[in-house]
Amino acid sequence: MIVLKSDAEIEKMAAAGAVVARVLNLMETEIAEGITTAQLDELAEQTVRDAGGVPTFKGYRGFPASICASPNAMVVHGIPSSYTVVDGDILSVDVGVTLDGLVADSAWTFPVGEISERTRELLATCEKALLAGIEQAQPGNHVGDISAAVQQITEAAGFAVIRTLVGHGVGRAMHEDPQVPNFGEPGSGTELREGMTIAIEPMITAGTHEIALADDEWSISTADGSMSAHFEHTVAITTDGPRILTVRTVPESAAAATSLLA
Repeated sequence: MIVLKSDAEIEKMAAAGAVVARVLNLMETEIAEGITTAQLDELAEQTVRDAGGVPTFKGYRGFPASICASPNAMVVHGIPSSYTVVDGDILSVDVGVTLDGLVADSAWTFPVGEISERTRELLATCEKALLAGIEQAQPGNHVGDISAAVQQITEAAGFAVIRTLVGHGVGRAMHEDPQVPNFGEPGSGTELREGMTIAIEPMITAGTHEIALADDEWSISTADGSMSAHFEHTVAITTDGPRILTVRTVPESAAAATSLLA
């Protein structure tokens, strides 16, 4: 069942989204060679709690941490650990925050030091695909319009969409209907209506679209070890068009390092 949100609920989600954005901006500042993903998790949790929020992921279906931290070929659901970030890595950080009973969710993939040109293209393409998907989040459009936009941008650049992982409704709960795949046909799927709130989250890879689940039963990586990227925003469907509820300003250092959308 799709849960439509009131204007007041969307404002609360935007407040939660502002905390999510604050955490991701902090991650951008702190991610550097030598830091562990466990240290990043501690910083993120403290930031969320200082803002009066609750880390949505912590304890969700048994997940043990406040963020998902997924390096390189790991697509999503990486458990923060003693893994130490090194130059040349990319690190996807996924953050959920519950504030006043409403949830917002966003993810970003950060480069660490010098990365390869192909990996830089992967990150730029994934963010571009996210923005293309968001542009389709209009009342009267369909989920398939979002899906097709993400797929077109991704595959035109020579990358692959991971097909078994999807975006989703979000707001009163972490996961709500509808599912939002990153591939599909325009005009297909659920019609988008004012008051819907969805997490649009392209997950793409430089190699195969096939994935593998780790022994920890959380971490999901590309089956061939190829690099992957994950960008996500929580978006409200409004009569004025899509409203990003997790909007963030990328620090100048990140813009210079990745030249995203250049």
